[in-house]
Amino acid sequence: MLAVVGTVPDPEFPLLAGKVTLENGNISIQGRSVAVNRGTPALLAAAAKVGEALGQEEPFGYLVGDIGRGEGSQQLYKYLAKHLSQTDFHIIAFHYIQPLIGWHNRILSVIEKMKKRPIFVADAGYMYVAKMSGRANAYDLFTPDVGELAFLADEVAPHPFYTRGFLLHEENHVPDLIARAYAHGNAPQYLLVKGRKDYLANKEGIQAIIDEPMEEAMEAIGGTGDTLTGIVAALSAAGMNIQEAAIVAARTNRLAGTYAHPTPATQVRDIIQYIPKALREILSGKHEEKHEQG
Repeated sequence: MLAVVGTVPDPEFPLLAGKVTLENGNISIQGRSVAVNRGTPALLAAAAKVGEALGQEEPFGYLVGDIGRGEGSQQLYKYLAKHLSQTDFHIIAFHYIQPLIGWHNRILSVIEKMKKRPIFVADAGYMYVAKMSGRANAYDLFTPDVGELAFLADEVAPHPFYTRGFLLHEENHVPDLIARAYAHGNAPQYLLVKGRKDYLANKEGIQAIIDEPMEEAMEAIGGTGDTLTGIVAALSAAGMNIQEAAIVAARTNRLAGTYAHPTPATQVRDIIQYIPKALREILSGKHEEKHEQG
């Protein structure tokens, strides 16, 4: 089973823990509906769609409201420290949450003492704190974009704000940034770097590059990186190894975008609805056949 930890941008949103379903395009947790725009709700919606396509159990969510002040995140950290050891999730994905090193280390200690260690995925704020703590190598997968990868590659930056300018936002430098992140111990077992091209890498180097299909309008749609993380986490929860799950997820995310016929006005929820169709096609090999014939 997949668990997802994150926040929603609503300071009044209470701490909730429970299975997440999709209702009328929104996610629902413990009777509370949350709009799917981007961020953790988009990740959870994408994961739920994968579960729907594969006949898997709904993802379990740990959500709290936080608009960057940290109160909600601290409440969530405290809850996890108390309750996480009683769970048996196959995979846990940490997403948007304030990067608080002390709390991160406490949560990591809890997870490492569990009888069956879950697969450990981090994106967004939790990926930052994993690197800042010096424990990035305790994780199985990070899913950074190019800017976030630059922070991982910068061995001296204590915070993303201080990433050195010569490392920033250069997609053609992705292979060098990946190598640098691993050389300085700031990367997990696998990296899935999101961008115009998606790169799957480990300490031995780049294992796959996924760049088809390509929709230019996808670059301007907020939340498509969140959906990719949700898809790969859900596929891993369904039993795929990380390398296979990452490649299938990248292809699925791109194909779902193609099916949505995106424009700059397209919302991520418009893409999420096509995830089951895209996933079925990728898993059946039909998309590859069409691509070869085309």
